[in-house]
Amino acid sequence: MDRTENWTSCPDTPRLDPVTRQSVEHPHNERADAARNRRLILEAADRLYVERGAAHVTMDDIARAAGVGRGTLYRRYPDRASIALALLDAHERDLQEALLRGEPPLGPGAAPAERLAAFYAAMVALLDRHVHLALGAEVGRSRFEAGAYGFWRAHVRALVAEAGHEDPDAMVEPLLAPLAPDVFARQREIGIDADRIVAALERLARAVLG
Repeated sequence: MDRTENWTSCPDTPRLDPVTRQSVEHPHNERADAARNRRLILEAADRLYVERGAAHVTMDDIARAAGVGRGTLYRRYPDRASIALALLDAHERDLQEALLRGEPPLGPGAAPAERLAAFYAAMVALLDRHVHLALGAEVGRSRFEAGAYGFWRAHVRALVAEAGHEDPDAMVEPLLAPLAPDVFARQREIGIDADRIVAALERLARAVLG
C-alpha cells in the first residue's frame, strides 16, 4: 500500500495541525479500537527509538512491532517524525505551562538572564530523558516548523527584548541553537554530561543577557 493512500480521507484519521502537521488527538471521541491502535503504535515506536535510534527505525518496523497494518499506521501518522512529535507533546506541554505560570526563575518574576538559564536547564533535562524522540521529530527544517519551537522562540525573544538588546530577532536562533537535539547528542557522545552542559549554558545566558 502506498503511504499516502487515502489516509487523509479516512473517517478515523485525526485532524492535523495546519502548521506542524502533527496529529491533534481527541481521546474522548476515539473509538476503542482506534485508541488501542494509537497506544500500541506509540509504545512500539518509543521502544524502538530507544533501542535503535530514530534514524534506524522505519515505518514498517513500527507497524510490525505494534502489530498493526501499514494502512492503519499511515492513516494516523504520515511519517516517523509525526510519531515522535506525538510522544514528545505531553513533555513539552508541561514545560510550556511552567514557563507561562510556574514559579520563578523558570516562570515569570525573575530577571531575563535567570529565566534563560532556567529554561536552558529545563530543556537539557527534557533532552536528557527524551533525546531519542527529539532526534526523530526534529529532522532538518522540521525543527523550525514544529509548534514547540515557535513557543521556545517566542519565549527567548521576549527575554532578549526585556533585557534591552536592540535586535532580539537576530539573537533568538543563536541562543536556541545549543538546544538542537543533534548538538546535545554529540556532546553526550564525547563524554560531556548533562550537568556540564547546563553549567555552560547558564554562563552563556548570563554573558548575553546579564
